[in-house]
Amino acid sequence: MKELLIAISIFSVKIGEANETATKFQIENNWLGFEPIKNEQIQNVEKRLGIILPEDYKEFLKISNGFSAPNNVEPTFHKVEQIDYLRNIEKHTIESYNYLPELENSILIAGKDEEQYFLLIPPKNVNEKWRYWKFANWYPGEHEFSGLSEYFKETKNYLEKEYAEK
Repeated sequence: MKELLIAISIFSVKIGEANETATKFQIENNWLGFEPIKNEQIQNVEKRLGIILPEDYKEFLKISNGFSAPNNVEPTFHKVEQIDYLRNIEKHTIESYNYLPELENSILIAGKDEEQYFLLIPPKNVNEKWRYWKFANWYPGEHEFSGLSEYFKETKNYLEKEYAEK
Protein backbone atom coordinates (compact mmCIF):
# COMPACT_ATOMS: atom_id res chain seq x y z
CA MET A 1 0.00 0.00 0.00
CA LYS A 2 2.87 2.37 0.74
CA GLU A 3 4.06 2.18 -2.87
CA LEU A 4 0.59 3.16 -4.08
CA LEU A 5 0.47 6.16 -1.74
CA ILE A 6 3.93 7.27 -2.88
CA ALA A 7 2.92 6.96 -6.55
CA ILE A 8 -0.32 8.89 -5.95
CA SER A 9 1.65 11.62 -4.21
CA ILE A 10 4.24 11.91 -6.97
CA PHE A 11 1.73 11.94 -9.86
CA SER A 12 -0.52 14.40 -8.05
CA VAL A 13 2.29 16.85 -7.41
CA LYS A 14 3.80 16.46 -10.91
CA ILE A 15 0.53 17.26 -12.65
CA GLY A 16 -0.30 20.00 -10.18
CA GLU A 17 -3.46 18.37 -8.87
CA ALA A 18 -2.61 18.19 -5.16
CA ASN A 19 -5.58 20.12 -3.82
CA GLU A 20 -5.66 22.81 -1.19
CA THR A 21 -5.52 20.23 1.62
CA ALA A 22 -1.86 19.51 0.80
CA THR A 23 0.69 21.57 2.66
CA LYS A 24 3.69 23.23 1.05
CA PHE A 25 5.90 20.72 2.90
CA GLN A 26 3.92 17.80 1.45
CA ILE A 27 4.14 19.16 -2.08
CA GLU A 28 7.88 19.90 -1.80
CA ASN A 29 8.46 16.35 -0.53
CA ASN A 30 6.14 14.59 -3.01
CA TRP A 31 4.29 12.97 -0.11
CA LEU A 32 0.63 13.72 0.60
CA GLY A 33 0.70 11.65 3.77
CA PHE A 34 1.39 12.39 7.41
CA GLU A 35 3.31 10.78 10.24
CA PRO A 36 2.29 7.16 10.87
CA ILE A 37 0.60 6.22 14.12
CA LYS A 38 1.23 3.55 16.69
CA ASN A 39 -0.93 0.59 17.68
CA GLU A 40 -1.96 2.35 20.90
CA GLN A 41 -3.63 5.17 18.95
CA ILE A 42 -5.49 2.65 16.80
CA GLN A 43 -6.63 0.77 19.90
CA ASN A 44 -7.87 4.05 21.41
CA VAL A 45 -10.06 4.83 18.40
CA GLU A 46 -11.31 1.23 18.26
CA LYS A 47 -12.32 1.54 21.91
CA ARG A 48 -14.03 4.89 21.25
CA LEU A 49 -15.96 3.46 18.28
CA GLY A 50 -16.61 0.10 19.94
CA ILE A 51 -15.31 -1.82 16.93
CA ILE A 52 -12.18 -3.51 15.60
CA LEU A 53 -11.13 -1.70 12.42
CA PRO A 54 -10.22 -3.66 9.26
CA GLU A 55 -6.59 -4.70 8.90
CA ASP A 56 -5.95 -2.82 5.66
CA TYR A 57 -7.15 0.45 7.21
CA LYS A 58 -4.86 -0.15 10.20
CA GLU A 59 -2.01 -0.82 7.76
CA PHE A 60 -2.79 2.52 6.06
CA LEU A 61 -2.70 4.35 9.41
CA LYS A 62 0.68 2.81 10.22
CA ILE A 63 1.95 4.27 6.93
CA SER A 64 0.17 7.61 7.18
CA ASN A 65 -2.30 8.99 9.69
CA GLY A 66 -4.49 10.59 7.02
CA PHE A 67 -3.77 11.54 3.41
CA SER A 68 -4.35 14.82 1.60
CA ALA A 69 -6.64 14.64 -1.42
CA PRO A 70 -4.59 14.14 -4.60
CA ASN A 71 -7.00 16.27 -6.66
CA ASN A 72 -10.23 18.22 -6.30
CA VAL A 73 -12.43 15.13 -6.74
CA GLU A 74 -11.01 12.47 -4.42
CA PRO A 75 -11.65 12.78 -0.69
CA THR A 76 -9.13 13.71 1.98
CA PHE A 77 -8.45 10.80 4.36
CA HIS A 78 -8.78 12.07 7.90
CA LYS A 79 -6.47 11.51 10.80
CA VAL A 80 -7.71 8.64 12.93
CA GLU A 81 -8.65 11.00 15.75
CA GLN A 82 -11.21 12.63 13.42
CA ILE A 83 -13.01 9.56 12.13
CA ASP A 84 -16.46 8.71 13.45
CA TYR A 85 -19.73 7.09 12.54
CA LEU A 86 -21.49 8.97 9.75
CA ARG A 87 -24.58 9.18 11.96
CA ASN A 88 -22.59 11.33 14.41
CA ILE A 89 -21.28 13.64 11.68
CA GLU A 90 -23.93 13.87 8.94
CA LYS A 91 -27.25 12.57 10.30
CA HIS A 92 -29.16 14.32 7.51
CA THR A 93 -27.30 12.20 4.91
CA ILE A 94 -28.56 9.02 6.57
CA GLU A 95 -32.10 10.44 6.67
CA SER A 96 -31.93 11.51 3.01
CA TYR A 97 -30.72 8.09 1.89
CA ASN A 98 -32.92 5.96 4.14
CA TYR A 99 -33.04 3.32 1.38
CA LEU A 100 -29.35 2.62 2.12
CA PRO A 101 -29.39 1.10 5.62
CA GLU A 102 -25.61 0.52 5.38
CA LEU A 103 -25.08 4.24 6.03
CA GLU A 104 -26.41 3.98 9.59
CA ASN A 105 -23.36 2.07 10.84
CA SER A 106 -20.80 3.35 8.34
CA ILE A 107 -17.62 5.04 9.54
CA LEU A 108 -16.57 8.21 7.74
CA ILE A 109 -12.81 8.01 7.20
CA ALA A 110 -12.49 10.51 4.33
CA GLY A 111 -14.33 13.44 2.83
CA LYS A 112 -15.91 15.28 5.76
CA ASP A 113 -17.10 18.66 4.44
CA GLU A 114 -16.08 17.62 0.91
CA GLU A 115 -18.13 16.58 -2.10
CA GLN A 116 -17.74 12.86 -1.54
CA TYR A 117 -17.14 10.48 1.33
CA PHE A 118 -15.11 7.34 1.77
CA LEU A 119 -16.89 5.01 4.18
CA LEU A 120 -16.03 1.81 6.00
CA ILE A 121 -19.08 -0.36 6.55
CA PRO A 122 -18.68 -2.92 9.33
CA PRO A 123 -19.81 -6.50 8.80
CA LYS A 124 -23.16 -7.44 10.33
CA ASN A 125 -21.94 -10.90 11.31
CA VAL A 126 -18.73 -12.94 11.46
CA ASN A 127 -19.26 -14.40 7.97
CA GLU A 128 -19.27 -11.00 6.28
CA LYS A 129 -16.36 -8.76 5.31
CA TRP A 130 -15.90 -5.03 5.71
CA ARG A 131 -17.29 -2.99 2.83
CA TYR A 132 -15.61 0.07 1.32
CA TRP A 133 -17.71 2.77 -0.33
CA LYS A 134 -17.01 6.01 -2.07
CA PHE A 135 -20.27 7.92 -1.83
CA ALA A 136 -21.41 11.28 -3.22
CA ASN A 137 -24.67 13.08 -3.93
CA TRP A 138 -23.66 13.64 -7.55
CA TYR A 139 -22.65 10.01 -8.09
CA PRO A 140 -25.50 7.58 -8.83
CA GLY A 141 -25.29 5.32 -5.79
CA GLU A 142 -22.27 4.04 -3.97
CA HIS A 143 -19.03 3.00 -5.65
CA GLU A 144 -17.86 -0.12 -3.83
CA PHE A 145 -14.26 -1.33 -3.55
CA SER A 146 -12.94 -4.66 -2.28
CA GLY A 147 -10.54 -2.80 0.01
CA LEU A 148 -8.38 0.28 0.41
CA SER A 149 -5.71 -1.04 -1.95
CA GLU A 150 -8.23 -1.33 -4.78
CA TYR A 151 -9.35 2.26 -4.20
CA PHE A 152 -5.77 3.56 -4.11
CA LYS A 153 -4.88 1.54 -7.26
CA GLU A 154 -7.79 3.13 -9.11
CA THR A 155 -6.73 6.59 -7.94
CA LYS A 156 -3.11 5.97 -8.97
CA ASN A 157 -4.17 4.69 -12.39
CA TYR A 158 -6.31 7.78 -12.96
CA LEU A 159 -3.48 10.14 -12.00
CA GLU A 160 -0.97 8.15 -14.05
CA LYS A 161 -3.22 8.48 -17.10
CA GLU A 162 -3.62 12.23 -16.47
CA TYR A 163 0.16 12.57 -16.23
CA ALA A 164 0.71 10.67 -19.48
CA GLU A 165 -1.78 12.91 -21.28
CA LYS A 166 -0.16 16.07 -19.99
